[in-house]
Amino acid sequence: MLLSICISAQIDVGGIVKRKAEQKATQKIEQGVDKVFDETEEGAKEAAKGDKKSKGKKKGDTAGEEGATETTSEEGGAAASSTEKKSLKTYGKFDFVQGEKIIVEDNFNHVAVGDFPVEWNTNSGGEIVTVDGVEGKWLKISKEGVFMPDYITDLPENFTIQLDVIVNEDFSFYTQALDFTFLQTNNRQKLNDFARFSHPALAVRVGAHPVGAGGGAGSAGIASWDANGDELVNNSVTTAQFQAKTSPHIRVSIWRQKQRIRVYFNEEKVLDVPRAFDAAAKYNAMSIGFGGAHHDQDQYLLSNIRLAVGAPDTRSKLITEGKLVTRGILFDTGSDKIKAESYGTLKDIATVLQENADLKVKIIGHTDSDGEDAVNLELSKRRAAAVKETLSKEFAIDTGRMETDGKGESTPSDKNDTSAGKANNRRVEFVKL
Repeated sequence: MLLSICISAQIDVGGIVKRKAEQKATQKIEQGVDKVFDETEEGAKEAAKGDKKSKGKKKGDTAGEEGATETTSEEGGAAASSTEKKSLKTYGKFDFVQGEKIIVEDNFNHVAVGDFPVEWNTNSGGEIVTVDGVEGKWLKISKEGVFMPDYITDLPENFTIQLDVIVNEDFSFYTQALDFTFLQTNNRQKLNDFARFSHPALAVRVGAHPVGAGGGAGSAGIASWDANGDELVNNSVTTAQFQAKTSPHIRVSIWRQKQRIRVYFNEEKVLDVPRAFDAAAKYNAMSIGFGGAHHDQDQYLLSNIRLAVGAPDTRSKLITEGKLVTRGILFDTGSDKIKAESYGTLKDIATVLQENADLKVKIIGHTDSDGEDAVNLELSKRRAAAVKETLSKEFAIDTGRMETDGKGESTPSDKNDTSAGKANNRRVEFVKL
């Protein structure tokens, strides 16, 4: 089953071809992510989907909607990708906790199919596409180049960034990895300085590649450089989470805490480097680099980008301040079903409740303003109840210690006229009783 990429509802431009033969067992070529760092080598939510588009229909907000869960083949069959609906137990080792305030929520829904988003810059080219059987719009990267979201202008000492990545299932081992570089720059226009086979000083680069030798597991890579351009860190690891044939769609989650960086592919923590960032540097940009495709059909698709800043301090906010607000508990669209990637946030809250046996809380759900007021109010109450049930069933928190309520869209914490503002309004509050 292969991925079909569409630039309209009728036209398939995905380019389905047979997978090339597996590389000979004797080949010892380094995996693609290693190439990310080989300097000797050649050179949100604007879609309201169904129940949220207009007043008068039954609708709910799209809290935490991160896009596609399956891909479809040219023949019409469907196979679940690695980000299909999973239980919380699947994410039992997932300790990612999103930053406090969302400042970017980008799913390209405001960009016309076939265009390159005007909020981005590039020295190459890309286009917004749709994917057969997959929700949302995606930035297609298939040509060598650098791609920079201009709306990211500050990366403080505590931030999280998440995005979805899809590749075609017949992806070549010889096609280059995709890089995410966090850097300090005084000239954002010098894109060639951020290219895949070069790097600026004061940069941290994370790489991802979906195919190992013989078509095996993919890999994740890490490299960083100090103010003199000297390399501090360079390594790569294999991961079955990103494998073109079996797991072509992943959720990438990156968490910076001062010098430390953690990188997750789906529920797996693939990298955890304690001193990757320079503690004194002011990182202010992110670039995405691609070194080029071995086959024309090979491409990376990106969407559902979320940047949040601030260090979550669950214990202090609940115990000392008496109130915790989180945007890290995510739900299916218009539903009270909690997404599996909420596990880290729920576990963080549960730990505080477990360690403070006398602590009681009221759980309050909130939505953005999309949809009918009454529907949003009812949805927010159901979501609060779902959080209570999950804390009880998964983490053994006594239900008698938790009350629930919902406010719908009545008490926004941000404006409802941007994707980031709406994402901030979709939240769950815990108030100490």
